[in-house]
Parts: sequence; structure tokens; C-alpha cells
Amino acid sequence: METRAKLKYVRITPRKVRRVTDVIKGKKAGDAMISLDFLPHRGSRIVSKVLKSAMANAEQKKVADPESMKISQVFVDQGPTMKRMSPRAMGRADVIRKRTCHITILLEE
Repeated sequence: METRAKLKYVRITPRKVRRVTDVIKGKKAGDAMISLDFLPHRGSRIVSKVLKSAMANAEQKKVADPESMKISQVFVDQGPTMKRMSPRAMGRADVIRKRTCHITILLEE
């Protein structure tokens, strides 16, 4: 049995989150929580929230011990991009892209 947790429309770029999720892929949930606590990246705090939610979902379903479950898959998909304009010289403008992402974590027994 597998459990999942999703966090959508997170205001961080998918590239920054993927470098964190690559560290925890395939680990046990308890070990992944410990390694996320010691990572210096901002995305690690966000991913740890999603992992805690997936563990709580597993506990709610009474599937297995959430600490011993294995992270089978982690998806980081790109969400919608907010576009903002920044004024430049001689009447021009630059586009500032504020990217968002969707994070999905799947836990297996």
C-alpha cells in the first residue's frame, strides 16, 4: 500500500527543490527527515513539510509504521509562472518570472 502527499503552488523554483529531493529519493522516511534537517537549502524545509504530511497520511490510514516506510517516488513539477515587469532604460521593460512548483511524495511499505 502506498500513501501520498501533495503541495501545490509553492513559491520556489522547481530546480531548487529538485536538488533537495534527489538527496532523499529511495531512503526510509525517518532517515530522510534527519537528512533534511541538516541541509542548508530553503527547499529542504518545504520538502520536510510534505514528507511529514505523507507520514501522517500513512499513520491515518494505518498502513504501516511511517518511520520505516520507504520514499518510492518524488515528483517536482513546474506550476504556473507569475510574470512581473521591471522598468529598464529608454522606456523598455524586462520580464521577471516568479516560478512556482508542485511537490508530490509517495511512500511505500
